[in-house]
Amino acid sequence: MACFEHASPALKEILLRLYRGERAIDTDHHLHEFGSVEYYIQSLVSDPDHTYLSISTPILSQAFLISTRLSRYTIEKVKAISAEVVEIVEPPKEGYQLTLQLNFARMPRGKESIKTITDIAAVQGVILSSQLEEMLMNVNSQDVAQGMYKPIKLVYHPREPFYIIKQPQKITAVFPMRFKEKTDVIIATTFFQELMDVANSKACAKAPHCIWSPIPPPELRGEAIEDLSTNGGFVSFDITSRHIEGKRLDKTVWNLLNFYAFVKNHVKSTRGFIQRRMRTCLKSLVEVLQKTGFQDDQQIKEVKGYKRMKKLVNFTKFMILSYRSDFTSKLKRIRSRLKIHGFNRFRRKWLTFPNFSSKTKYRKLEKDISLQHN
Repeated sequence: MACFEHASPALKEILLRLYRGERAIDTDHHLHEFGSVEYYIQSLVSDPDHTYLSISTPILSQAFLISTRLSRYTIEKVKAISAEVVEIVEPPKEGYQLTLQLNFARMPRGKESIKTITDIAAVQGVILSSQLEEMLMNVNSQDVAQGMYKPIKLVYHPREPFYIIKQPQKITAVFPMRFKEKTDVIIATTFFQELMDVANSKACAKAPHCIWSPIPPPELRGEAIEDLSTNGGFVSFDITSRHIEGKRLDKTVWNLLNFYAFVKNHVKSTRGFIQRRMRTCLKSLVEVLQKTGFQDDQQIKEVKGYKRMKKLVNFTKFMILSYRSDFTSKLKRIRSRLKIHGFNRFRRKWLTFPNFSSKTKYRKLEKDISLQHN
């Protein structure tokens, strides 16, 4: 279910408004929850003391409950909500499994009225819990005696079926887990392993024995392949007689019906926690980088010629080379414009060398040396 409370928040709000209304008005509400549960609330000005509530809810197991109408056991559970205020209308409104007539004139005053309306808003949870309780009590004992532990497939939500297997000493509930995102699979499998370790510890000895496995348990052999194709494995709980005695039965049944919702809530909360931690770490890292960059800017500003140095740093290699070539050409032009009087005559006289061949010179020196020896 979308919430862990027994009562439907939307239905409770509508009933409280009708009960607290100063004058009677014509009311016609259609309320849908979770895609499979439907409420129809109707009140008339001609009958201000009565409000009619019709409910349509899915049957947990079509194979086990042959009739689509509610069983006598479930009817008695609904009547026990409030015998003075709630009255079952027979036959129910067309298209619904149950129609209740609520007598607000008999509603107790003060805080008791809010409690009674809250119990009425939880009628859908009462119906589902009573169906599961009836299944657990009416499983064929002959199959159990022969060792034939046939699983009962329960479809509370079309995409979230689970199985109940009744054995001589215990009842095993198996939940195939499926997730859309890979990150959800990682978070969920980690949670299942931790849950298995905690549930099987000495501190939780009274809790149901929990087992998580990536493959289907042996009790589900022969079931449809599409029901056993999962990416989150299978979670099993072993429920003993201690967990279904007296008032514990309602609590155990309600926890089984809400296990999928509990896991989804845990995965969503964990993902949000991780994202908040990542944002916090990223924010602190950005603050450190900004602080470091601010200090570097302060040190650069203290250097003399900061603006010119900043401009040179921004130059590219092409700009530096082009600037160097332009500077060289300017120097050449400046040097060519300098004129010194008499410098050309001085250069012709003292800075010129005669053109001659090295071979001729070598021979000429060799002859001069031979003449001197003679």
